Amino acid sequence: MKTWLIATLATSAMFAAAGAQAHDANPLKAAVAADNRLVGNVARDAQRHPYETLSFFGIKPTDTVVELAPGGGWFTEILAPYLREGGQLYAADGGSARFKAKMDSMGVYSKVKITAFDPAKGVFDIAPAGSADAVLTFRNVHNWMNGGTAQAVFDAAFKALKPGGTLGVEEHRLPASRTQDPKAPSGYVQEAAVIKFAENAGFKLAGRSEVNANPKDTADHPEGVWTLPPTYALKDKDRAKYQAIGESDRMTLKFVKP
Repeated sequence: MKTWLIATLATSAMFAAAGAQAHDANPLKAAVAADNRLVGNVARDAQRHPYETLSFFGIKPTDTVVELAPGGGWFTEILAPYLREGGQLYAADGGSARFKAKMDSMGVYSKVKITAFDPAKGVFDIAPAGSADAVLTFRNVHNWMNGGTAQAVFDAAFKALKPGGTLGVEEHRLPASRTQDPKAPSGYVQEAAVIKFAENAGFKLAGRSEVNANPKDTADHPEGVWTLPPTYALKDKDRAKYQAIGESDRMTLKFVKP
Protein backbone atom coordinates (compact mmCIF):
# COMPACT_ATOMS: atom_id res chain seq x y z
CA MET A 1 0.00 0.00 0.00
CA LYS A 2 2.79 2.41 0.92
CA THR A 3 4.63 1.63 -2.33
CA TRP A 4 1.44 2.25 -4.34
CA LEU A 5 0.89 5.59 -2.57
CA ILE A 6 4.45 6.74 -3.25
CA ALA A 7 4.11 5.78 -6.92
CA THR A 8 0.77 7.58 -7.19
CA LEU A 9 2.17 10.75 -5.64
CA ALA A 10 5.19 10.59 -7.91
CA THR A 11 2.97 10.22 -10.97
CA SER A 12 0.79 13.14 -9.87
CA ALA A 13 3.86 15.30 -9.34
CA MET A 14 5.15 14.33 -12.79
CA PHE A 15 1.89 15.37 -14.47
CA ALA A 16 1.78 18.62 -12.47
CA ALA A 17 5.33 19.42 -13.52
CA ALA A 18 4.50 18.62 -17.14
CA GLY A 19 1.52 20.95 -16.94
CA ALA A 20 3.63 23.72 -15.46
CA GLN A 21 6.26 23.24 -18.18
CA ALA A 22 3.53 23.42 -20.84
CA HIS A 23 2.35 26.74 -19.42
CA ASP A 24 5.92 28.01 -19.18
CA ALA A 25 6.42 27.10 -22.83
CA ASN A 26 3.22 28.94 -23.76
CA PRO A 27 2.94 32.11 -21.66
CA LEU A 28 -0.47 32.99 -23.09
CA LYS A 29 -1.92 29.69 -21.86
CA ALA A 30 -0.28 30.39 -18.51
CA ALA A 31 -1.95 33.82 -18.38
CA VAL A 32 -5.35 32.33 -19.21
CA ALA A 33 -4.83 29.83 -16.38
CA ALA A 34 -3.45 32.39 -13.91
CA ASP A 35 -4.96 32.43 -10.42
CA ASN A 36 -5.64 36.18 -10.40
CA ARG A 37 -8.69 35.57 -12.63
CA LEU A 38 -12.12 35.62 -11.02
CA VAL A 39 -13.91 32.27 -11.01
CA GLY A 40 -16.95 33.75 -12.74
CA ASN A 41 -14.77 35.13 -15.52
CA VAL A 42 -13.00 31.83 -16.05
CA ALA A 43 -16.40 30.14 -16.40
CA ARG A 44 -17.04 32.22 -19.52
CA ASP A 45 -13.89 31.15 -21.35
CA ALA A 46 -15.83 28.54 -23.32
CA GLN A 47 -17.90 31.31 -24.93
CA ARG A 48 -15.30 34.09 -25.04
CA HIS A 49 -12.28 32.08 -26.28
CA PRO A 50 -9.54 34.32 -24.86
CA TYR A 51 -6.61 32.16 -25.91
CA GLU A 52 -7.82 31.78 -29.49
CA THR A 53 -8.82 35.45 -29.77
CA LEU A 54 -5.52 36.87 -28.52
CA SER A 55 -3.61 34.33 -30.63
CA PHE A 56 -5.50 35.49 -33.71
CA PHE A 57 -4.60 39.09 -32.94
CA GLY A 58 -0.96 37.97 -32.68
CA ILE A 59 -0.30 39.47 -29.24
CA LYS A 60 3.22 38.66 -28.01
CA PRO A 61 4.40 38.86 -24.37
CA THR A 62 6.90 41.58 -25.32
CA ASP A 63 4.28 43.83 -26.94
CA THR A 64 3.03 47.22 -25.82
CA VAL A 65 -0.75 46.82 -25.85
CA VAL A 66 -3.61 49.27 -25.33
CA GLU A 67 -6.92 47.85 -24.14
CA LEU A 68 -9.71 50.32 -24.88
CA ALA A 69 -12.55 50.63 -22.35
CA PRO A 70 -11.66 47.52 -20.31
CA GLY A 71 -14.89 47.67 -18.29
CA GLY A 72 -14.68 45.19 -15.44
CA GLY A 73 -11.30 43.95 -16.64
CA TRP A 74 -12.27 40.58 -18.10
CA PHE A 75 -9.45 40.59 -20.65
CA THR A 76 -7.22 42.71 -18.41
CA GLU A 77 -6.99 39.75 -16.03
CA ILE A 78 -5.24 37.85 -18.84
CA LEU A 79 -3.30 40.63 -20.53
CA ALA A 80 -1.75 41.97 -17.32
CA PRO A 81 0.19 38.82 -16.32
CA TYR A 82 0.93 37.99 -19.96
CA LEU A 83 2.61 41.36 -20.60
CA ARG A 84 3.97 41.99 -17.11
CA GLU A 85 7.56 40.81 -17.54
CA GLY A 86 8.43 41.74 -21.11
CA GLY A 87 5.70 44.06 -22.38
CA GLN A 88 3.45 46.88 -21.29
CA LEU A 89 -0.32 47.13 -20.90
CA TYR A 90 -2.13 50.46 -21.13
CA ALA A 91 -5.71 50.32 -19.86
CA ALA A 92 -7.53 53.19 -21.56
CA ASP A 93 -10.23 53.74 -18.99
CA GLY A 94 -12.62 56.61 -18.41
CA GLY A 95 -11.82 56.97 -14.72
CA SER A 96 -13.78 54.04 -13.29
CA ALA A 97 -13.16 53.75 -9.55
CA ARG A 98 -14.11 50.07 -9.74
CA PHE A 99 -11.47 49.34 -12.38
CA LYS A 100 -8.79 51.28 -10.51
CA ALA A 101 -9.60 49.38 -7.32
CA LYS A 102 -9.17 46.13 -9.23
CA MET A 103 -5.78 47.27 -10.55
CA ASP A 104 -4.73 48.20 -6.99
CA SER A 105 -5.92 44.88 -5.56
CA MET A 106 -2.88 42.69 -6.30
CA GLY A 107 0.67 42.87 -7.55
CA VAL A 108 0.01 41.25 -10.91
CA TYR A 109 -1.64 44.53 -12.00
CA SER A 110 1.03 46.88 -10.63
CA LYS A 111 2.61 47.57 -14.04
CA VAL A 112 -0.68 48.34 -15.82
CA LYS A 113 -0.79 52.01 -16.83
CA ILE A 114 -4.27 53.52 -16.69
CA THR A 115 -4.57 56.24 -19.31
CA ALA A 116 -7.18 58.89 -20.10
CA PHE A 117 -10.03 57.77 -22.33
CA ASP A 118 -13.37 59.54 -22.30
CA PRO A 119 -14.76 59.80 -25.84
CA ALA A 120 -17.80 61.78 -24.66
CA LYS A 121 -15.42 64.55 -23.53
CA GLY A 122 -13.07 64.20 -26.50
CA VAL A 123 -10.28 62.71 -24.35
CA PHE A 124 -8.21 60.08 -26.18
CA ASP A 125 -4.82 60.03 -24.43
CA ILE A 126 -4.67 56.24 -24.67
CA ALA A 127 -0.90 55.94 -25.19
CA PRO A 128 2.01 57.97 -26.57
CA ALA A 129 1.70 58.41 -30.34
CA GLY A 130 3.38 55.65 -32.31
CA SER A 131 4.20 53.59 -29.21
CA ALA A 132 1.81 50.62 -29.29
CA ASP A 133 2.19 47.28 -31.01
CA ALA A 134 -1.52 46.57 -30.63
CA VAL A 135 -4.76 48.27 -29.67
CA LEU A 136 -7.59 45.96 -28.63
CA THR A 137 -11.29 46.49 -28.03
CA PHE A 138 -13.85 43.93 -26.92
CA ARG A 139 -17.58 44.59 -27.47
CA ASN A 140 -17.36 48.39 -27.30
CA VAL A 141 -17.97 49.73 -30.81
CA HIS A 142 -21.75 49.90 -30.33
CA ASN A 143 -21.26 52.21 -27.33
CA TRP A 144 -19.10 54.59 -29.34
CA MET A 145 -21.61 54.54 -32.19
CA ASN A 146 -24.35 55.38 -29.72
CA GLY A 147 -22.34 58.34 -28.48
CA GLY A 148 -21.31 59.47 -31.96
CA THR A 149 -17.61 59.02 -31.18
CA ALA A 150 -16.72 55.78 -32.99
CA GLN A 151 -14.69 57.38 -35.75
CA ALA A 152 -12.72 59.47 -33.25
CA VAL A 153 -11.87 56.31 -31.29
CA PHE A 154 -10.60 54.50 -34.38
CA ASP A 155 -8.57 57.59 -35.28
CA ALA A 156 -7.04 57.61 -31.78
CA ALA A 157 -6.13 53.93 -32.08
CA PHE A 158 -4.38 54.61 -35.39
CA LYS A 159 -2.39 57.47 -33.82
CA ALA A 160 -1.26 55.33 -30.85
CA LEU A 161 0.02 52.45 -33.00
CA LYS A 162 3.43 51.97 -34.52
CA PRO A 163 3.56 51.41 -38.29
CA GLY A 164 2.73 47.74 -38.77
CA GLY A 165 0.78 47.70 -35.50
CA THR A 166 -2.45 45.78 -35.02
CA LEU A 167 -5.98 46.88 -34.17
CA GLY A 168 -8.02 43.95 -32.85
CA VAL A 169 -11.80 44.33 -32.71
CA GLU A 170 -14.35 41.95 -31.24
CA GLU A 171 -17.97 43.11 -31.52
CA HIS A 172 -21.54 41.82 -31.45
CA ARG A 173 -22.44 41.10 -35.07
CA LEU A 174 -25.51 42.30 -36.93
CA PRO A 175 -26.27 40.27 -40.08
CA ALA A 176 -25.49 42.08 -43.31
CA SER A 177 -29.12 41.61 -44.38
CA ARG A 178 -30.34 43.91 -41.58
CA THR A 179 -30.43 47.69 -41.58
CA GLN A 180 -27.71 49.28 -39.45
CA ASP A 181 -28.99 51.95 -37.09
CA PRO A 182 -26.16 54.52 -36.78
CA LYS A 183 -26.69 54.51 -33.01
CA ALA A 184 -26.60 50.69 -32.75
CA PRO A 185 -29.23 50.64 -29.96
CA SER A 186 -29.48 46.84 -30.04
CA GLY A 187 -25.76 46.47 -29.35
CA TYR A 188 -25.27 44.72 -32.70
CA VAL A 189 -23.06 46.17 -35.44
CA GLN A 190 -22.47 45.09 -39.01
CA GLU A 191 -18.96 44.05 -39.97
CA ALA A 192 -19.12 46.55 -42.83
CA ALA A 193 -19.66 49.40 -40.36
CA VAL A 194 -16.61 48.44 -38.29
CA ILE A 195 -14.48 48.03 -41.40
CA LYS A 196 -15.55 51.47 -42.62
CA PHE A 197 -14.54 53.13 -39.33
CA ALA A 198 -11.17 51.37 -39.46
CA GLU A 199 -10.48 52.13 -43.10
CA ASN A 200 -11.48 55.78 -42.65
CA ALA A 201 -8.84 55.97 -39.92
CA GLY A 202 -6.22 54.54 -42.28
CA PHE A 203 -6.22 50.85 -41.33
CA LYS A 204 -6.14 47.89 -43.71
CA LEU A 205 -8.21 44.78 -42.97
CA ALA A 206 -5.75 41.94 -42.30
CA GLY A 207 -8.03 39.08 -41.33
CA ARG A 208 -11.30 37.74 -40.00
CA SER A 209 -11.83 34.94 -37.49
CA GLU A 210 -15.01 33.03 -36.66
CA VAL A 211 -13.68 31.93 -33.28
CA ASN A 212 -16.39 33.98 -31.51
CA ALA A 213 -19.21 33.15 -33.93
CA ASN A 214 -22.51 31.82 -32.57
CA PRO A 215 -24.93 30.68 -35.30
CA LYS A 216 -27.70 30.24 -32.71
CA ASP A 217 -27.85 33.99 -32.13
CA THR A 218 -30.51 35.61 -34.35
CA ALA A 219 -29.56 39.14 -33.23
CA ASP A 220 -33.23 40.20 -32.99
CA HIS A 221 -33.99 39.91 -29.27
CA PRO A 222 -36.44 42.14 -27.34
CA GLU A 223 -33.70 43.91 -25.36
CA GLY A 224 -31.00 43.58 -27.97
CA VAL A 225 -27.77 41.82 -27.11
CA TRP A 226 -28.46 42.38 -23.41
CA THR A 227 -31.29 39.83 -23.62
CA LEU A 228 -28.62 37.12 -23.80
CA PRO A 229 -26.22 35.96 -21.11
CA PRO A 230 -24.50 37.21 -19.12
CA THR A 231 -26.90 40.18 -18.74
CA TYR A 232 -30.34 38.52 -19.09
CA ALA A 233 -32.17 41.84 -19.40
CA LEU A 234 -35.55 40.04 -19.27
CA LYS A 235 -34.48 38.44 -15.98
CA ASP A 236 -36.33 35.13 -15.62
CA LYS A 237 -38.59 35.53 -18.68
CA ASP A 238 -37.57 32.90 -21.27
CA ARG A 239 -34.28 32.57 -19.43
CA ALA A 240 -33.78 28.94 -20.45
CA LYS A 241 -34.27 29.92 -24.09
CA TYR A 242 -31.61 32.60 -23.98
CA GLN A 243 -29.29 30.49 -21.91
CA ALA A 244 -29.47 27.84 -24.63
CA ILE A 245 -28.49 30.43 -27.24
CA GLY A 246 -25.51 31.57 -25.19
CA GLU A 247 -23.51 34.74 -25.63
CA SER A 248 -23.83 36.79 -28.80
CA ASP A 249 -22.59 36.06 -32.28
CA ARG A 250 -19.44 38.18 -32.58
CA MET A 251 -17.11 39.30 -35.32
CA THR A 252 -13.38 39.15 -34.64
CA LEU A 253 -11.46 41.43 -37.00
CA LYS A 254 -7.76 42.22 -37.30
CA PHE A 255 -6.56 45.44 -38.89
CA VAL A 256 -3.03 46.70 -39.55
CA LYS A 257 -1.61 50.23 -39.64
CA PRO A 258 0.42 50.48 -42.86
